[in-house]
Amino acid sequence: MCRYAITYKPHFACFKCRKSFKRRLLKDISDDDKQKSVPAKCPECGELMADMGLDFKAPSKTNIKAWEHLTNLYSVGITFHSCGCSGPGYIPRDMESLILYLNETKKRYISNLSFWIKYKEPITKKERDIQYQNNWKYICKVPDTLTNTPKTRDKEKAIEYWTNKIKQVEQNINELKIKQ
Repeated sequence: MCRYAITYKPHFACFKCRKSFKRRLLKDISDDDKQKSVPAKCPECGELMADMGLDFKAPSKTNIKAWEHLTNLYSVGITFHSCGCSGPGYIPRDMESLILYLNETKKRYISNLSFWIKYKEPITKKERDIQYQNNWKYICKVPDTLTNTPKTRDKEKAIEYWTNKIKQVEQNINELKIKQ
């Protein structure tokens, strides 16, 4: 059974104050939809807090190096969200492993882009089914918003999608290298 089958309070962090808080679920407080979208603000400094996920455990306030690393993780989109079954996945422990992880991610994205550049769109339903069976691991990695039919994606949109993902990872790597 999933450990998050029951509802838990979400974990938020303020990197400026180096504090972590659990926030009450707004749906438990109010039925007003406007109330549900209120962003979490730090009670100490008033800045917006980062939604770190239910698997987040904050380091001590005095561990500045760990808080700086958490800031770097959050800046590249790595948080501690999961369904609770298997945890949040791989979380790099230091700057070097974070950059290595992002470079590996970039290689995977380039592999996906290469597939889509070579991809020949199927014409018949039979071709589409064969194409899907042979290449489902690439086709399914593109969001459903780029769907022509249930088993295909728009080639040009897929190429644009992976190109943008690669650019984002490269930008993240460059920003982290500047911080080093």
